[in-house]
Amino acid sequence: MRLHRNLVLAVIDSLSQIFNQGKYADKVVATTLKQDKRWGARDRNFVAETIYEIVRWKRLYAKLAGLEKQYDNDDYSTQNLFQLFSIWAILNEIELPTWEEVEGINQEKINEIKQNLGQLQEIRKYKESIPDWLDNLGETELGNETWTREIAALNNQAPVVLRVNTLKTSIAKLQKQLSEQNIETKKITQNNTDYPDALQLVQRKSIVRNSLYKDGFFEIQDASSQLIAYFLDVKQGMQIIDTCAGAGGKSLHIASLLKNKGQITAMDIYENKLIELRKRANRADVHNIKTHTIKRQDNKVDYNQFSQFHNSADRVLIDAPCSGLGVLSRNPDAKWKLSLAFLEEIKQTQQNILQEYSKMTKKGGKLVYATCSILPSENQKQVEIFLNSENGKDFKFVEDKKILSHQTGFDGFYMALLERI
Repeated sequence: MRLHRNLVLAVIDSLSQIFNQGKYADKVVATTLKQDKRWGARDRNFVAETIYEIVRWKRLYAKLAGLEKQYDNDDYSTQNLFQLFSIWAILNEIELPTWEEVEGINQEKINEIKQNLGQLQEIRKYKESIPDWLDNLGETELGNETWTREIAALNNQAPVVLRVNTLKTSIAKLQKQLSEQNIETKKITQNNTDYPDALQLVQRKSIVRNSLYKDGFFEIQDASSQLIAYFLDVKQGMQIIDTCAGAGGKSLHIASLLKNKGQITAMDIYENKLIELRKRANRADVHNIKTHTIKRQDNKVDYNQFSQFHNSADRVLIDAPCSGLGVLSRNPDAKWKLSLAFLEEIKQTQQNILQEYSKMTKKGGKLVYATCSILPSENQKQVEIFLNSENGKDFKFVEDKKILSHQTGFDGFYMALLERI
């Protein structure tokens, strides 16, 4: 494989934005891929996949490159970033070019790097490229064996899974249409779990430019995430509130299950996300979603604004903000942005949300608390605290699902179903 300098420089610049400026990898990659219209699919894939690979294995590569201090401080010079890129190339058996930024890496150095890799593969925090605190936390909460398997699975590249929009097409019809475009997909059934609306791409590729996507025949949504709408047990004509809707992936799925009959109120603190939801709903022929922007003052939510919604909903979905540890396979940079302090703060936010948003559930109605985290402290523990609280005394636990990536190959998720009595 021949390395083209303009593509490598695009990778280096993107890594600088992610590591040194704290920008989100998915946003940086999306912007970078737009910077040169001459790039073909192969060029774009190289840039995107190389960025994500170096982000995913940052600590391991930094150790092999002798950049442990830079790993700790997140202060990478251009030369440092070229060193990380060199490690990526060596481990992928790609011949380095004769550029001054990578000079001095001879066969002896390459052999030394590969020998050191073998030694580091015996140490989990290096093998899986994670901070010490995260390695310790994962082992404490999940146990050594489960954590070892789970973090290894979360370092795999996430599959591309589509959710078929059954308001506009069927799974069989969409599968046929995609096949006619040489895009092969497969249905998903595993571990006695059915994913009724899911199709997984047989060969990973970007599909957001596809006309069927633009016309709302499918959304891109992980298989684990698709289970939530079914878990909510919705029925046509119901009043549903999606309290942390974001750009509305789950709201749209719920709407398709309702066949546009009933009402969904999608709430979020970010108006721009709700604007995107309205665009997606229009594209998907969804007509029963109204949006509600949650007002904040001094970056805090005044929960009194929700009194109009109290005791009003047949179903309430709380897809709570969380660490996102269950989706590291698609957001590997989260490993470097998270901290123990943030985790403690987000757990308090989760409990506050659960306490307040649960009030929207009418008597006899149901509530789902969900996160894309694998940590019991964000999941089962939060539900336990709520049920033992004053606000939780009117709810009973029905069931929950704990989804781990090493068991499914999809995102790690948690969902608990509660009923107001």
